[in-house]
Amino acid sequence: MHKMTLPHDHGASLEKRTDCIPKAEDVQALSDLFRLLGDNSRLRIFWILCHCDECVINISAMMDMSSPAVSHHLKMLKAGRLIVSRRDGKEVYYKAADTEQAKLLHHMIEELLEIACPETVFQ
Repeated sequence: MHKMTLPHDHGASLEKRTDCIPKAEDVQALSDLFRLLGDNSRLRIFWILCHCDECVINISAMMDMSSPAVSHHLKMLKAGRLIVSRRDGKEVYYKAADTEQAKLLHHMIEELLEIACPETVFQ
């Protein structure tokens, strides 16, 4: 095995430093998630869906966006496994996925924006 050396020796064990660095392939899913969340409309739609089940038409009205634009964002959020959908007759309803990842993201958004869940607003 090739012994790695760093340009500057700061006295700490190189093995301790390099053993804990995540491999690129191990953080790819997280990188993809951050890329997905790099759009403010998707973040807002996700936050709405953390508090209610809603259809595209109503999300479009809340977001003041076209239905095709909202549908595009919903497709991306669903592909990222942050939201789920269910069909009721002709209508499709979306909500945040019941996963640790979605719950953590919901909590992080509210903490960073210093906002609270609007328990009665969306019910």
